[in-house]
Order: sequence, then structure tokens, then C-alpha cells
Amino acid sequence: MIRSLIRGAGKALPPRVVPNGELAQQLDTSDEWIVERTGIRQRHIAGEGETTATLATDAARAALADAGVEPGDIDLIVLATATPDNTFPATATKVQAALGCGPCAAFDVAAVCSGFLYAMSVADAMLRAGQGSRALVIGAETFSRILDWEDRTTAVLFGDGAGAIVLEAEDVGEVADGEGPGILTSQLHADGRHHDLLYVDGGPSTTQTVGHLRMKGREVFRHAVVNLAQVLTDVVAKAGHSVADIDWVVPHQANIRILEGTAKKLGLPSEKVIVTVDQHANTSAASVPLAFAVARADGRIKLGDLVLFEAMGGGFTWGASLVRM
Repeated sequence: MIRSLIRGAGKALPPRVVPNGELAQQLDTSDEWIVERTGIRQRHIAGEGETTATLATDAARAALADAGVEPGDIDLIVLATATPDNTFPATATKVQAALGCGPCAAFDVAAVCSGFLYAMSVADAMLRAGQGSRALVIGAETFSRILDWEDRTTAVLFGDGAGAIVLEAEDVGEVADGEGPGILTSQLHADGRHHDLLYVDGGPSTTQTVGHLRMKGREVFRHAVVNLAQVLTDVVAKAGHSVADIDWVVPHQANIRILEGTAKKLGLPSEKVIVTVDQHANTSAASVPLAFAVARADGRIKLGDLVLFEAMGGGFTWGASLVRM
């Protein structure tokens, strides 16, 4: 039985930290307003010379070091991002060159905030199909470059950063409990009918511009809680588990109210939910691997734990993965 095991994790954040108070000086908002409605207290913002590729490369290096793996041992790089360095080539190829990985497969996945879940699922399928032994899966964003900094409803929500994991294919053989370590199951969804609720109003084929992020927050919140609760229930059941078996949930860090609403709908205690939205804000495709790297480094997530990953983003796209560490 071939499984994709998480061997290492890493993260990267721009050094510039922007607290809510700084945004309140230029927008009609306040620290209290932002914290109460989102749970966000600060975010990291990329500076000159910092791009999605540089953040992704730093996170990947940290993940490789954590896994004890050399760049030349990587057979596949899948990078999730909605803010690539260029329209083409794929930002993954810039990471590949910076790391010195050699001529392995490298490509980007665009599924916005669900991007890391999509990327991990693709890498898992390719490894189990024998198309390599080790993969770098990265979520990296510089959302500050597509924000309308005069729109207080969106400008306060997002930040920049990157997270990465190393996946390794391993034959887990016949395990006593019939399960063993690795990615147990994943489930992905999309519903393009909701395009106008969360999108960027630009693109090379439509406006020949990058555009800015636009969102109808109330509608997004409603769909997020319902869709995430359903996909989490489905993934857990598909793997033959119950919600009570879950040790940790690593969610997309969009809004503390969404995290609390989803946990309540599932009957999950809040202490099982990894929360970093207060420190990093919403980093889109980077938020899940960032949160995972934080919780793994501080010792909360340990070998043997059953971990549930989930995310929802523009498109709408959403999904979940269940992993035994």
C-alpha cells in the first residue's frame, strides 16, 4: 500500500509586520472593529524584492531542512498561488531553479484559498501513481499586490506568506489497524456559479491588467460554513472515522468567525482547531501550510496524530484532506 507521508514542513513570512492600528491611520476602521469581526490583529506585507517566488523558496528550504532531504531528491514541485510572479512561466519553475532541484516536474495550481488542498491532492495522486518518490507542495501568496487599499472591507483581511511540506511515497505495507500513516483521503469541490461573490476584477485575457480583489463577505461567510462542514464530515466518514477521532483541524485562516462556526457545526472543541489568523491574517493558499508548520514546530501536531486539513476560496473552490502523521 503506497501512501504519501508528510516528512517535513516549513514557512516564510515577510519581515514587515503591519498591525491593525497602522491600517486604521489610512482607512475608516479600528483595531477593535477588525479584531471583533475577523480575529485578525496583524499581517505580514511583502516589501521590495520580496515576491511569491522568494517566499515560496524560503518556505521550501525550511521544509527540506525539516525533512532532512536535499533539493536534488525532489521529483515534483506543485505550487499553489493566486498571485504568481508572472503570467508565465509557472512560479514553481522559479522555485525549482532557486533551489537547484534539477529537471523535475514543476507547475502551479490556481484554486485561490483552496489551492494548497488541490496541490497536495495532485501531488499525492502523482506519487501514488509512481511519478516520483518525493514532492514539494507549496502554498505562497503576495495578496497585498492585488488589494484595493482604499477598500476597508477587504484590505484588512489579507497578508503575505508561504508554507511548504515535503511528501514522500512509502509502502506502508499491511498495518495492524488497516490504516497506517500518510494521506488517507481527500475530497475537492468547485461551484463556478458563485464567481461574483469573490473574485479579482482583472486578468490578461479580459482587462489586460492584474486587477483588485472584490468580495461580498456576508455571502462568502454563509457558503463557507455550510460547505466546509459538509466536506469535513464527508472526508472523515470516507476514511472510516468519526469527528471525535480527529486530533487537530488545520483550517484555512480566513476569519475567526468562520473557524468557530465550522467547528460548532461539526461539534468540534475549539482547542482542537489550529488558529493563526490573528498573526498572519488570510494568506490564501499559504494559510493552511503556514498554520500546519507553526503547529508542527511548536509540538502540538505529533507523529500518530490524525489531522484534518480544510479550505474554501474563490471560485468557489473547497476541499479537505485527512492525514495520519
